[in-house]
Amino acid sequence: MSTATQPITGTFAADPVHSSFQFAVKHMKVATFRAGFDDVQAQLVAGDDGVALEGRAKVESVTVTNPKELREHLVNSTDFFDAGNHPEIVFTSQRVDLAGDGTATVEGELTMKGITKPVSATGTYQAPVQDPYGGTRTALELTATLDRRQWELDWQAPLPSGGDVLAWDVTLTVDLELVQQEA
Repeated sequence: MSTATQPITGTFAADPVHSSFQFAVKHMKVATFRAGFDDVQAQLVAGDDGVALEGRAKVESVTVTNPKELREHLVNSTDFFDAGNHPEIVFTSQRVDLAGDGTATVEGELTMKGITKPVSATGTYQAPVQDPYGGTRTALELTATLDRRQWELDWQAPLPSGGDVLAWDVTLTVDLELVQQEA
């Protein structure tokens, strides 16, 4: 865990209704395709040793607004997530730095398709607030860009004018509303 002084302590779990894991990739060199996952979990643990973060997404829960065939290809094909062999995407970090100015930096490892690679994410942090139900909430909004080929998400098709149908760089966006858990 990070050893920097952190502005929170305790264990916080993601509120699944108010949290999201999404990805975006340039399609046909002209537009951005966006999708996400419905079944997500995350936990942030903050203590004297720093802050750790873990998040999980069930591949089967990928959401797309396009035809069923696209979803099937993303979920089950070895070109993409291969859910039959790799049902979860997992991120773990022992280096979460939450600055007093509201910025957040997270260094961790992302595992997709059984392949684990380092990932750096940056974004914002919201100091804890009391909710109207007697709980304490905080939030992290993080973004990272990665080359999908590093996780063997390597489907591609050429465009007639040159170039590729899908960009290799993918932007991940994670918005977490976290609720403090009872000790």
